[in-house]
Amino acid sequence: MNDESHSGKIGILVGGGPAPGINGVIHSATIEAITHGLEVVGIYEGFKHLMEGRLVTTALTIPAVSRIHLDGGSILRTSRANPTKSPETLRNCVCALMEAGVSGLVGIGGDDTAYSLYRVARYAQEKMGIGLRTVHVPKTIDNDLPIPEGIPTFGYETARELGTRMVMNFMEDARTGQHWFLVVTMGRKAGHLALGIGKSSGATLTLIPEEWRGHQIRLQEVVDILATAIIQRLADGKNHGVALIAEGIIEYIAPDDLQTLERVERDEHGHIRLAEINFADVLKRMLSTNLRELGVQIKLVDKELGYELRCAAPIAYDIDYTRSLGEAAVDFLLAGGSNATITLQQNQVVAIKSEEMMDPATGRTEVRMVNVDSFTYRSAYKFMIRLKPYHGQDDLLLARLAMQTNLSPEDFKARYGYLVGIAPRPF
Repeated sequence: MNDESHSGKIGILVGGGPAPGINGVIHSATIEAITHGLEVVGIYEGFKHLMEGRLVTTALTIPAVSRIHLDGGSILRTSRANPTKSPETLRNCVCALMEAGVSGLVGIGGDDTAYSLYRVARYAQEKMGIGLRTVHVPKTIDNDLPIPEGIPTFGYETARELGTRMVMNFMEDARTGQHWFLVVTMGRKAGHLALGIGKSSGATLTLIPEEWRGHQIRLQEVVDILATAIIQRLADGKNHGVALIAEGIIEYIAPDDLQTLERVERDEHGHIRLAEINFADVLKRMLSTNLRELGVQIKLVDKELGYELRCAAPIAYDIDYTRSLGEAAVDFLLAGGSNATITLQQNQVVAIKSEEMMDPATGRTEVRMVNVDSFTYRSAYKFMIRLKPYHGQDDLLLARLAMQTNLSPEDFKARYGYLVGIAPRPF
């Protein structure tokens, strides 16, 4: 596949969780490839069947994909199958693709899909002497792939838009019903989605793992932050609010604080199935107990937010974005490129080599975390209602908060002062 001859066949597959805009990539990649004389096959369910040495496909044509960019979900479905499990599964993938005449592979996915494409292409070249060309299109509502800061992964903006509208409804429900929502949002490791929804909706506060800067998180501290936010609101005469908590916090919580962590299922890539831990319920039960001990009466409602966002029809931003990415991915293969992730930077196509996206410590694709030193985060934090470091010097405020509980001002400072730096950490 090169500039002189564009005959051949490319395959398109989708890995990982769904994200709005997948069909937009399939749509434009198919049209661009066919326009240049290539045959296109859609590979069902990611690497699942390839790992078994089988190619389960559908022929993709321009009429078949002409309007799919408007739809959510994936016409090729998806899976989290991991071809890097063994040399045998890698070889099976390469053999199945070669037998079917597929010389170029467009993979749509997140960090695991990017890594899988890299390993399959490398195995083909190093172990079998086959020049299989691959290109990755970055997809995840988590927005956590290691592309330049400020450039979203596709699907994120749609998920943020829908999530924002849902949280705005929660906020009105909280005000009307006089209660608090604890909303745990998707985001396997990073807090981009939670933060984006929290700031856009004006949620009371948002907790993301990055604010602990890589340190182990204690569950009690998370509960204490929530409890003191509720108490602050009560001191202002308001007994309602919405707290967003990024599910990635679970990944960093001290194992002893979540005894069930060792018993939950893990996916094919070894990640904890966070959906198996009802983190919102864990927080609700522990927070309820703590508030009762303080003499604080508040109704708590727990919600999990994520699956509602993944297969939504994309908003205009992601439709436009994915149509560009799909076309650029095929053009990259046509130009002889391989083993890279396609991005749009300053309105230009930039291919980032797979090796540049690897974490030297793990050898796997890096995860882009929220930059808590950025203006974006500092701005979001400023609007949150929660105890902040400067509150440690405000004795009047701390006394007002203590009055909402059965604690004296001195006991309140001893109990929660560590959150503002005026008392030692209890753990």
